[in-house]
Amino acid sequence: MNLDAWLAHIERQHAQPIALGLERVRLVKERLAQRQACPVIIVGGTNGKGSTCAMLEAILLRAGYRVGLYTSPHLLAYNERVRIDGRPAGDDALCAGFESVEAARGEVPLTYFEYGTLAAWEVFAGQPLDAVILEVGLGGRLDATNVYEPDCAIVTAVDLDHMDYLGPTREHIGFEKAGIFRAGRPAICGDGDPPQRLVDHAKAIGADWQCFGVDFGCVRQEGQWQYWGRGGKRSGLAYPALRGVSQLANAACVLTALDTLKDKLPVAMQDIRRGLLEVELAGRFQVLPGRPTVVLDVAHNPQAARVLADNLGNMAFHPATWAVFGMLRDKDIDGVVRAVRHRVDRWLPCTLDGPRAATADELAAMLARAGVAGALPRFATAADAFAFARENAGENDRIAAFGSFLTVADVMRSLGRKA
Repeated sequence: MNLDAWLAHIERQHAQPIALGLERVRLVKERLAQRQACPVIIVGGTNGKGSTCAMLEAILLRAGYRVGLYTSPHLLAYNERVRIDGRPAGDDALCAGFESVEAARGEVPLTYFEYGTLAAWEVFAGQPLDAVILEVGLGGRLDATNVYEPDCAIVTAVDLDHMDYLGPTREHIGFEKAGIFRAGRPAICGDGDPPQRLVDHAKAIGADWQCFGVDFGCVRQEGQWQYWGRGGKRSGLAYPALRGVSQLANAACVLTALDTLKDKLPVAMQDIRRGLLEVELAGRFQVLPGRPTVVLDVAHNPQAARVLADNLGNMAFHPATWAVFGMLRDKDIDGVVRAVRHRVDRWLPCTLDGPRAATADELAAMLARAGVAGALPRFATAADAFAFARENAGENDRIAAFGSFLTVADVMRSLGRKA
């Protein structure tokens, strides 16, 4: 089967798209005889996971290491989820990985993400890697990535998302995310106000707990920044190429993790500087060249939307901001609208693909309840909404496409861009 056929096949193999638990994955992992031959870094959190993984990858690559990265979801092509040395895995390698998992699983039902996680490891196993970076898919404690043993675990910001699976409060969610920590191993947290249950779990199991603002942190300086941590200070650092005020906290987590692994993966200051300067990640406050200004952001929960609003506020003046706005129905749509509405002048609600998507009519009704005045146009796709914005926006205006990975992906396709 080709890759599209495999993806269609694995999507049909479990009755639920999300079914948390490690028993199935652990059993198939054992049948595959998967072993860890290099340091593993696992990254969890509500927001900032992808950026943190991208910075880790960029720095380690600049230091000359061979790096495997597993992340999700993808924007345009599944291959984006599995990267070897900064490049997406090829179709043949992914198909071979899926074939191995299929042969090993027997009658064990696996979800789409569980298949993908095990297959990614099969791809990594065929390469002489120096480091593997795994991004948690959902939560942490019961996420498929947690069958692997991290040499270092990072939890970035913690906030409300996926409450149906992780619990109704930050405390519940924090406990689930703390499940990736291990006894005696570095447990790094980039949230300056972490949930107490996350802290308590890390300390109860004897993890090497390090928290942003207490054990490590950053100082903004003119045109550069300074990192401080247990290993001392590093000054004259370039701001990460990834835009946004939250990226310094993510970068500080990255430097802390690399400090804890310096015996296994030493990196030079020049590698850190180059990695931060050159890191790329599509759809994370990505500002495209040209006029009107176009901002792509996958923000899909209130915390991410607040960061997006802050970042928009820190940009140069624009007479009007047009919002290409599509979200999934099971997300906190009202919370996202409240977080960003003061930065938006013209709302363009759109319908995304798939049964989970809120329709443009549903989004328009929610916007009206939130106090957005006037009749709103509705669009069948994000690409249609984006085309309308480009036709009607002034050259000094700004178009922000956000609310979901699907929103950003549709706009990127309409522009012919690659992830």
